[in-house]
Amino acid sequence: MLKILKYSFYDLMRSRWSYVYFAFYLLLGVVLLFLNNDLSKAVITLMNIIIILVPLIGTIFGVMYYYNSKEFTELLLAQPLKRSTIFLGQYLGVALSLSMSLILGLGLPFVFYGLFKSAAIWDFSLLLITGVFLTLIFTALAFNIALSNENKIKGFGYAILMWLFLAIIYDGIFLMSLIIFEDYPLDKVSLIGTMLNPIDLSRTLILLKLDISALLGYTGAVFKQFFGTNSGLLLSLTALSIWVIAPILRITFKAKKKDF
Repeated sequence: MLKILKYSFYDLMRSRWSYVYFAFYLLLGVVLLFLNNDLSKAVITLMNIIIILVPLIGTIFGVMYYYNSKEFTELLLAQPLKRSTIFLGQYLGVALSLSMSLILGLGLPFVFYGLFKSAAIWDFSLLLITGVFLTLIFTALAFNIALSNENKIKGFGYAILMWLFLAIIYDGIFLMSLIIFEDYPLDKVSLIGTMLNPIDLSRTLILLKLDISALLGYTGAVFKQFFGTNSGLLLSLTALSIWVIAPILRITFKAKKKDF
């Protein structure tokens, strides 16, 4: 698996889109630090961009890489290699290359600006951690969609629809549900509903870490009471880890059952 991971990683790192992805975050970090003297404000602005953009890029790259490397994958399947080894190696190659572009692209400007001497280092670290989690999650979800659909158009369509639902539509449905059932105790429902969406969970963690939970509105106090504690943070990171592990397990299961 390490050889396949290494090949996939270097293959993507040679791609111009990886350099575009890296350059975008590098430029974004430089511009934000130029416009903001406060690192905390720059982190808040980055959060709004990363929460939406990182899942989209992970989804598109995951689906695109699977379909573009399909012939090479079929060649590997003819070799005495486990199917799970092939697909997990490809998945990790894509996810790790995107994660590295994200970390280096945003990390370099902030480090040169004096991040290690600032109190915002922990907020920025949590931002990068959630960004890596979202990359791993949505790349895995994209591989699952691609494995389940031979047709490229359907695969891309379902992948974009999945991102659209989790990034935008889910929030609308969740908010409407809270408004409709506002007369009932919704503390636990709000917590569960947040954990069922990795984007919402990541956004909540960052907002609470930045101590601006008032922006969460109706359930802000509940989230601060739960997620603001160390046990809440640990449980939230565990939920994100489950969001990574579950799609990976399905990739392994689907690869073994799929007829190539």
